[in-house]
Amino acid sequence: MRFDLTSGLRIITLVLTTIGYWKIFGKCGIKKYWALVPLAREYHIALCADREEDGRKYMYISVISFVFGTIVTYANLQDPVLVLMALIMAVSFAIANLIYTTRIYTGLTETFGRSKKWVVLMVLFEAVTICYWGVSKKFIPVRKIESLDVSGQAKTLGTDVDNIKDGLTVNINERSVIDLFKKKILLKDIHMRIPKGHMVLLLGGSGAGKTTYLNAVTGYEKADASITLGDNDIYKDYDKMMYDIGFVPQQDLMRGNDTVALTLSDAATLRLPTSVSFAEKNERISQVLEQFGLTAVKNSLVEKLSGGQRKRLSIAMEFISDPSLFILDEPDSGLDGVVARGLFEKLRSIADEGKIVVVITHTPDRVIDLFDDVIVLAKDAGRTGRLAYYGPVKEAYEFFGKSSMEEILLSINQKDEGGEGRADEFVEKYADYMRERVG
Repeated sequence: MRFDLTSGLRIITLVLTTIGYWKIFGKCGIKKYWALVPLAREYHIALCADREEDGRKYMYISVISFVFGTIVTYANLQDPVLVLMALIMAVSFAIANLIYTTRIYTGLTETFGRSKKWVVLMVLFEAVTICYWGVSKKFIPVRKIESLDVSGQAKTLGTDVDNIKDGLTVNINERSVIDLFKKKILLKDIHMRIPKGHMVLLLGGSGAGKTTYLNAVTGYEKADASITLGDNDIYKDYDKMMYDIGFVPQQDLMRGNDTVALTLSDAATLRLPTSVSFAEKNERISQVLEQFGLTAVKNSLVEKLSGGQRKRLSIAMEFISDPSLFILDEPDSGLDGVVARGLFEKLRSIADEGKIVVVITHTPDRVIDLFDDVIVLAKDAGRTGRLAYYGPVKEAYEFFGKSSMEEILLSINQKDEGGEGRADEFVEKYADYMRERVG
């Protein structure tokens, strides 16, 4: 009889909780079927509460707790020490789950504009309280749930630009990932043509999608996109095109106990096609040493180089293959103004050779005169990386009504990041501008 009563209570609790989640999800704009999936529904109620990170941690702890509990159940522990350790772990998991459950339900009361006193009832009588909140028409969200709302995203251009034969053409429709139970759009509606011989600044705040954009353009992480360099499709011809694209990361990848010449020799082995002869490889190494002012230190150990020399060597390693598209992530990081200026002048000379040079830097204004164009990425209302501007530097100032790149960046950053929160305004303004040109 006791077994039947316990089972019955469990079934009733499950039904009431499921009904409550089903109704609350409908009110919050979440797919109702998630109420039928264990753990997933707890994560989605956290989305309703605008506590996504807490929901994620709750899920992880619950999974670990379940696995741990299963092991303990079937391990038939006899050792008192092991039994005590298992008990401590079980209590720890229970406390952690209680903490995150409380935080999630606290967020839910804020979403629905209710007193935090309800949290106590939710924790003690979860099934009944959640069901009541879901069924009752008195409980309606009082604020927009930003993490779920995508209707407010800025309008799109929605049209590809024609390929340019003498340059880079980027048509990114979308770059997305599946994050737990939902699709997350990282980039959307980015279209541009960059001619050869141009040096381009890539500007954007944290989370605007700069790295994602570069990975999509280089083919490292493919997007729903068409990326062409001249007549070649980077995605379709990746094996051939990877030698024509150079990418210099912020952190150099060099062994300190190798010489400069050996470092470049190793890079040439990796970056040059196997069809290149030994003599041609050595000639190319000599050319790059001379071009980057490293001939005098070619026999020096990498660890003995100055900061500026290390940066030039790091760039030379990627430039060894003579790429048409050259991308650099904060090449001036850690360098003082004079050294950084000299480095950017070298990049300017590379662009003047007919290359496309794209650079991320956190101090653009001190070298902005060396750039031709600027790409401005911004997060729109849906927290998706969008194109707020691409074009000549001088026209960018007029477009944003600002006098520096730093001011432009502040104008598109979200207000909670210390910015003006005008990203959507400029995304739409640029889309209208491009629509007129494409149309």
